[in-house]
Amino acid sequence: MNVMRPPKLALIAGPTASGKSALAMALAKSLIAADRQALIVNADASQVYADIPILSAAPSAAERAEVPHALVGHVDAGVNVNAAMWAAQARDAIMTALAEGVVPILVGGTGMYIKTLIDGIAPVPAIDPDVRAMVRALPPAEAHVRLVPLDPAAAAKLPPGDRTRVQRALEVVLSSGRTLGEWQRETTGGLREAVTLVPMLLLPPRDWLKARCDRRLDVMMAAGALAEVRALLARGLNPDLPAMRAIGVPELAAHLSGEWSLDQAVERAKIATRQYAKRQYTWLRGQLPEDWPREERALNDENINEIAIKLRQRLLTD
Repeated sequence: MNVMRPPKLALIAGPTASGKSALAMALAKSLIAADRQALIVNADASQVYADIPILSAAPSAAERAEVPHALVGHVDAGVNVNAAMWAAQARDAIMTALAEGVVPILVGGTGMYIKTLIDGIAPVPAIDPDVRAMVRALPPAEAHVRLVPLDPAAAAKLPPGDRTRVQRALEVVLSSGRTLGEWQRETTGGLREAVTLVPMLLLPPRDWLKARCDRRLDVMMAAGALAEVRALLARGLNPDLPAMRAIGVPELAAHLSGEWSLDQAVERAKIATRQYAKRQYTWLRGQLPEDWPREERALNDENINEIAIKLRQRLLTD
C-alpha cells in the first residue's frame, strides 16, 4: 500500500544579503516555467512592516507583480509583531497555498520565526509589563548575572552580549516562575508533521557576505532610506517597537536628531548589519538540522539558476 507523503514546502534560509530573495525568485520562476504556481512566503521580521520597504530590502513592486508574495509589507509599524503572530499567519498562507495546488516557498533569515513555524510555539504566558520594563532597563551584563541563579542552563548557553535572548530568558522566568526551556518542552502547533520540507541553507563565504552587506546599505541610501526614516520618526512611535529597532532606523534617526553625521550613521548601520549577519550565520548553522543541504558558494546568476533547478526537481519529484 502506498503511503501518501505530506505536501512539499520549500525553505530557503540564510543570513541577510546572502542571496535568499534572488534564489526564491529564481525558484518561483522555474516552477512557473514548469506549469506550477508558486507563492513566496516572507520569513524576515523587518519585511512584514509597510513603513520600511527600503531598509528591510523588501521585494520590489515589480517582483511582487511577477511572483505572488505573502506576509510582505502587510503590517503597520505601530504593531509589535512577534514570532507566534507571524507563524500563525505563515501557517495559514502555506496551508491555503498547498490546498490550492500552489508550491509555497518560505524564505528568510529570522531564525526564531522559522523555528516557531516548523517546531511550534511554547505556551509561554504573557510577560508582566513591569517585569519586562525592569529587565529591558538592565545593562546586558547585569541581566546575564541575574539570569545565572534563575536559569543556569540558559545562562551557560547564552553569552552576556546576546542581549535579546538573555532578556527573553530572564523575563520569562521572572514573570512565570518557570524557565524558557521548561516551556519550550511543551511546544505545540508546528508544521513539521504537516509538510515535507525541501530546505536549502545559504552559508556563503563571510568576506563576500560582509562586502554584500556594505554595498546593500549604500544602495538603500541611494534609494531613499533617509527619507523613509524621517517619515517613520514623524509618526512619534514607541522607539521599542520592532520596526523602530530595525537595522538602519536607529542609526539614521541619530543622524536626523543631530547626534551623528550622515557618514557616521551610515558606517554604524553597516557595522550593525555585519554584526546581525554574523549572528544569523552562527544561529542558522548551529540550530538548523545538520543534514539540511547547504550552499557555501558566493551566489551569482549562474549558480542561483543551477540551485533553483535542483530545488525544483526535488519539489516536483514524488
